[in-house]
Amino acid sequence: MGTALALALNSHGYRIEAVAARHKPHARRAAKLISEPTLALSQTELDLLPQSDILFITTPDDAIETTADSITAMIESAKTKRAGKHEGARVALHASGALSSDVLRSLKRVGFATGSLHPLASVSDPVHGAESLSTAFFCIEGDPLARSLARSLVRSLGAKSFSISMKDKALYHAAAVMASGHVTALFDIAVEMLARCGLATGRAREVLLPLLRSTLENLYLSDPAHALTGTFARADAATVSRHLAALNAQEMKDALAVYRLLGLRSLKLAKAAGANVSALREMERLLELEDERA
Repeated sequence: MGTALALALNSHGYRIEAVAARHKPHARRAAKLISEPTLALSQTELDLLPQSDILFITTPDDAIETTADSITAMIESAKTKRAGKHEGARVALHASGALSSDVLRSLKRVGFATGSLHPLASVSDPVHGAESLSTAFFCIEGDPLARSLARSLVRSLGAKSFSISMKDKALYHAAAVMASGHVTALFDIAVEMLARCGLATGRAREVLLPLLRSTLENLYLSDPAHALTGTFARADAATVSRHLAALNAQEMKDALAVYRLLGLRSLKLAKAAGANVSALREMERLLELEDERA
């Protein structure tokens, strides 16, 4: 994520003065991708960080606070090259989805405005990740100055942003996991089910991906209640009964549990879209009976 952000910002006119990583070769690889000379540092060389206007901390979540504390301690020690007076305000941002800007509180002592800037994008490699950031929504929270600068950064990328309260950060991130990571896990269960039908795993993925894409397209066009299609949208209780029987016969406990839980949610969507109420009640009865058996 750190390298993707650096590449994206650099391509839109921001100068990336330095990158730091736990291991220096990782920092060197990131620096080489940037289109201008960029200092590559290891975690033991943080005292060499230049006094940049913006500091991004894009470590794993459990290292953000300790990294901020280390930088703060070096600034306060007056033994580093960064100990001189910096002209203008400085802003420190982290890119965690789950943590609030409070984890950067130590940096406030040395004059930083603090905030968080988290892109709702799935980034698996820096180059493609940098490209995807221009179409992402960014979640922003923190000090007023940090929020203002973060919004400016997002606009520079051609992307959009929204703000939430510090106390809601974990719930926000859980929503992101639900819409991305858990969908991936759900897709894996569907692949496993088709594998039980005799398809090779690769073929199962190939078969299901267009279906997943069409579902996403429906969600772009409609709200969830009207984007819902298939068995639950039709209130087809007989088919639900056959589904449950097949999953029980295959002893697929994970798939059965997920099918039941999401089925109950789908009933609410189908009801909101005007499906037959008596048929929906029968489907609910089937799903609740399955829960009693489990």
